[in-house]
Amino acid sequence: MSDGVKAEISGADTQLIAEYLDAIWMEKGLSGNTQESYRRDLEQFASWLSNVGADLVGVNTMLVQQYLGERLQANLSSRTAARFLSCVRGFYRYLLRENKVAENPLTLIDNPKLSRSLPKSLSEADVEALLAAPDLGDPVGLRDRTMLEVLYACGLRVSELVDLTMSQINLRQNVIRVLGKGSKERLIPMGEEASAWLARYLREARPVLLNNVPDEIVFPSTRAQPMTRQTFWYRIKHWAMVAGIQKDLSPHTLRHAFATHLLNHGADLRVVQLLLGHSDLSTTQIYTHIAKVRMKQQHAEHHPRG
Repeated sequence: MSDGVKAEISGADTQLIAEYLDAIWMEKGLSGNTQESYRRDLEQFASWLSNVGADLVGVNTMLVQQYLGERLQANLSSRTAARFLSCVRGFYRYLLRENKVAENPLTLIDNPKLSRSLPKSLSEADVEALLAAPDLGDPVGLRDRTMLEVLYACGLRVSELVDLTMSQINLRQNVIRVLGKGSKERLIPMGEEASAWLARYLREARPVLLNNVPDEIVFPSTRAQPMTRQTFWYRIKHWAMVAGIQKDLSPHTLRHAFATHLLNHGADLRVVQLLLGHSDLSTTQIYTHIAKVRMKQQHAEHHPRG
């Protein structure tokens, strides 16, 4: 920004942003987090434009490049820049379609090249140690053990796990029905181990956590309320510390371990794609890089000429 002060966004720009977010929610069913990310990017851009005497409808390619240049000088990462460009490119495609602009100012701007970062994962021994860490004599410990078992067995996103309801579980068939990104439904097998833990938890711990009050949520907090993603993430970090796991974990660590270990044991990439709920196979293919790294490590460790 030219003077370092955040400018007020005009009512017209605020209205355009709101209309665009409503439109893509209707068309793509984006999650609340994604919509907020888009809103933040567009409002920051609109505020910057206001500071330089422009607005969203009057943008040209030079202004977009100037904004990006200032953000990159302020240490904006290439990944965040790519996300911004993707958001704004879609925004101007929408305005062009609605005849609110004459051209898309991002047509000639390329996304920055991104290095593909490999997801953090855990070894199978690390996972076993993590699963064994919770105290099973405590209802909270049994709940956490079951959540970890289900997360690792099914490769769920953390949000999918904490939002799980009783109607989504079928213990007779050992499957979970998950409503993922874009409201896409998928059926995931649990396996006998996770199913056994879930049955024990539902029988022994869940009624205690809910104070025997009927509720649809599968994994309530200690206050008998739906658990937040952040709360469960703190629980994972706690049990990782108990298990002596020194690795820097992320909220998706067990999801990544699920995919990596399946591929290491010969699973088909398209099957893993379906289980993870990825709409594009290229998103799943990053896990093949991890499997190849593991394969090279195994070769070097066990082959006589490795």
